[in-house]
Amino acid sequence: MAQVTKVLTAGIGEANLRDIGVYRERGGYKQWQRAIRELQPADVLDLCDKSGLRGRGGAGFPTGRKWQFLPKDKALRYLVCNCDEAEPGTFKDHMLLEEAPHLVLEGILLGSYAIACHHAYIYIRGEFKRGYEIFCAAIEEARAAGYLGKNVFGSEFDIEVTAHRGAGAYICGEETALLNSLEGKRGEPRLKPPFPAVAGLYGAPTVVNNVETLAYLVPILEKGAQWFAAVGTERSKGYKIISISGHVQKPGNYEVPLGTTVRELIDIAGGLRPGRTLAAVQPGGGSSACIFEEHLDLPYDYENMAKAGSMLGSGAFVVFDDTTDFVKAAHNLVRFFAHESCGQCTPCREGGHWMERVLERLVHNRGVPGDLEMLDRVSATITGINLCPLGDSIEPFLKSVLRRFHDQFAERILREETLPA
Repeated sequence: MAQVTKVLTAGIGEANLRDIGVYRERGGYKQWQRAIRELQPADVLDLCDKSGLRGRGGAGFPTGRKWQFLPKDKALRYLVCNCDEAEPGTFKDHMLLEEAPHLVLEGILLGSYAIACHHAYIYIRGEFKRGYEIFCAAIEEARAAGYLGKNVFGSEFDIEVTAHRGAGAYICGEETALLNSLEGKRGEPRLKPPFPAVAGLYGAPTVVNNVETLAYLVPILEKGAQWFAAVGTERSKGYKIISISGHVQKPGNYEVPLGTTVRELIDIAGGLRPGRTLAAVQPGGGSSACIFEEHLDLPYDYENMAKAGSMLGSGAFVVFDDTTDFVKAAHNLVRFFAHESCGQCTPCREGGHWMERVLERLVHNRGVPGDLEMLDRVSATITGINLCPLGDSIEPFLKSVLRRFHDQFAERILREETLPA
């Protein structure tokens, strides 16, 4: 069985990493000091690029390449750390924010230095009140220690970090909706192009990176790009924190090398409940399609999850056993996405609402002939024509379980002779 490897999670549950003194005793802020005193911003960017680090928030885009999209002729630019973690099944960033805030902050500082940014922001989900308070305290501790502010470590580099709390909208996890919210506007996605790298926060070039992505910069600088690149698969490098939940005996966050098999991940989380068999796995959170028993020996990485018709996403790994009512599960997810739609795009706003109503009928055994065909047709129709991926998120899980567990849905349809006159 694959082993859990603690990199970002090292010390969590064992030491009080919220205390700056404890964090420094374990080597904290040494890489930040080294970067300022010994490295140029281009050196940090190059290390990130050579490590093969990809975004850990969902899209999996190469981090170093994303930074390189910033225009070279613009002095003002921003880095925004996305901690709006709201994808159903994901809880890794929440853990890092509360348990290792200085690690997250050091990653933000290193990312800011790499792109020559002098004011970084972290956008924290509104429900994470405790995490917000812990992180604000970490900022003040770091400021008192001289790790941010004017002329850091006697250099000419100035850096400020601002923590901003959202108001609980799922849509603000999408980077342009996040930027609108950060500016005090409605949390609605923007039309792209222009992309944030060209015109982002306050119209300036902006990089938006996930909490886990930025935190990995610290061990990459400490141990080298080749150390990180040597782990994982050919195109999915390094380690990843996987949030495993559902019908397993030991749900939780597990840090493993990318390429660990689906079967091994289930075993790491204690396996299925006694006497139960696997029905499905949702490998990338609420927005992903299910994979099934025939996929158990696939490596868990970006490429293989895509080949299986799903995605790795943010690493939310939800296990369903044979007790699952997939009609109720589909209704629960579609209701969530319909409720969280910002309403800007008609297909997402209207399609999600109607699909929720149909599934609610099915949950109460009041489906009518044609409902299943309509669900399949509408879910495909609303995909790929919205400003952001939220509309596309409604389809994958529903379509995958509708096809695999068709009988569960079909038995909720009223027969012709039982239909009301």
